[in-house]
Amino acid sequence: MATQHTSFAPPAPALSAAFPMANPGYGKRSAPGQQARTRDDFCLLPTRERYVAGFVDHLPEGASMSVKQLAKQLPLYGQQAISTALNALSVAGHLRRVRCSATNASDETRWVFRTFWSRTARDNEWWNTYLATENSGSAASSGPDIPESDAALPPLGGLAEEPPPAPEDPGTEQVPELPAVPHQRIPDQEPAPDAASPAYLALARLGRDDHRLTLSAADCASLEAQATEWLARGVTVDYLTSALTAGLPARVDSPVGFLRRRLVDKIPPRLPTENAQSSSPGPARRILMECTDCGRPGRPEALFDGLCRPCRKAHSMGEENATRTAEIADVKLRMSNLRELLRPV
Repeated sequence: MATQHTSFAPPAPALSAAFPMANPGYGKRSAPGQQARTRDDFCLLPTRERYVAGFVDHLPEGASMSVKQLAKQLPLYGQQAISTALNALSVAGHLRRVRCSATNASDETRWVFRTFWSRTARDNEWWNTYLATENSGSAASSGPDIPESDAALPPLGGLAEEPPPAPEDPGTEQVPELPAVPHQRIPDQEPAPDAASPAYLALARLGRDDHRLTLSAADCASLEAQATEWLARGVTVDYLTSALTAGLPARVDSPVGFLRRRLVDKIPPRLPTENAQSSSPGPARRILMECTDCGRPGRPEALFDGLCRPCRKAHSMGEENATRTAEIADVKLRMSNLRELLRPV
């Protein structure tokens, strides 16, 4: 059963304006649902742990939580004492250290180290549930964002509503509509320069660059669809021209047949567009708890009280040694008092 420590604990030093902050994404993160700050916070902790906990609790979000930086700001204790105090705060349920995988704009994955802090002591079940929720929230946030304009679109496979037919006038004679006939290009007709597509113009310029690839207007029209498919796959007109003219034989008997073959054999692969890349879900971020003492990562179930098994064993042995030392000192004090009482006057 936890007992309240009535010994005097020195007040934590005031925060310096130059206290080092961690890089963005690192450092202290406050857990939700904490109780309001009172004077009785951390009253169940020993003197040193209360001193360190009071200082950490007043640190801003994103502050550096390394043992070295804390020891610089807390002059009463060194780095070893600060590390031991953080282990005790982890066992008491105030602190958990985690590492999270984050992906930057260059698709490079790196680990981000965070220290979650709670003024209110939490048990292992609460921490495990909270970190699992934080993990699922991070994975969901890496998915694509649905634009608001898509909410007004009809569902896939649905039909748009057709406007109601105009009322028929019984006094007018209905003339049946003739089916629309698609416009067909005459083979010998060359499109106007303003209406020609980039693929058509690229094919027309091949004969001016190399006489072996001279094409007629009909030849350009028959190859226009295949050349357009090249441009639709993200290549430029210069790339198309160089691919069709590279390594020509000394004599080309049929330029249209030669180019048709090249347009089929050398067509580039289809690459995803920028919109498709931005809408694709990114890799889910994982959150791993790590040992507060040695930093070894593991599952929350394996890191009971935020410590791995060897560190937890060493921490429990340290507590037993401290308790035994206190008991021995108490016995010595009682024996000294008895000697004083039995000493003859």
